[in-house]
Amino acid sequence: MIRVLLVDDQPLIRSGFRALLDAEDDIEVVAEAGDGADGVALARQHRPDVMLVDIRMPVVDGIETTRRVAADPDLTAVHVVVLTNYGLDEYVLNALRAGAAGFLVKDILPEDFLHAVRVAARGDALLAPSITRKLIDRYVTQPPPDDLTAALHQLTTREREAVALAAHGLSNDEIATRMAISPVTAKTHINRAMTKLHARDRAQLVVIAYESGLVTPRSARPAPPYTAL
Repeated sequence: MIRVLLVDDQPLIRSGFRALLDAEDDIEVVAEAGDGADGVALARQHRPDVMLVDIRMPVVDGIETTRRVAADPDLTAVHVVVLTNYGLDEYVLNALRAGAAGFLVKDILPEDFLHAVRVAARGDALLAPSITRKLIDRYVTQPPPDDLTAALHQLTTREREAVALAAHGLSNDEIATRMAISPVTAKTHINRAMTKLHARDRAQLVVIAYESGLVTPRSARPAPPYTAL
């Protein structure tokens, strides 16, 4: 059973999501909150698998909510997915940097929304292809920050290759096939890179790959909506 916590300041939005999620046999909404402060408290109480958090809320917004969850060692198994009406913007980028596993636009189709919740519950990053393109457009023309450049030097050649492939949306199995290694070795490369780059999850790893210039537009490839990275 996938346990979900809803955090949104609009009761109608919460009730709509709840009705959709509770209709599924493998998903259960364990609690709701109208702001981030209550959301973090409920996360500590219920330890959900997935926390769906509105990006813009009064009192404590989605960015700070994500940051508090990511900083709590007791909540490392909670996967925060931020919800937005606006697509990729500075709020979403900051939420990804803060530790969000991905994000969803609120006008997503119901079947895609349910698939996304299941993807997040598995611990996979959740980014749409359009987001990948906007990340490229945003960062490819900017010089990478010095601290990211230095961090990338800590990676081995194979780790850098694995990170670049993950940033393009490839799963561990696909990375293994592309690099002619085992899936276990591919996962090891990704995990070691996450540790060296201080990335909480694969979503943060994707952001780092673009911010650092490791990924270029020439190497981008299409992917299905809301790919599990």
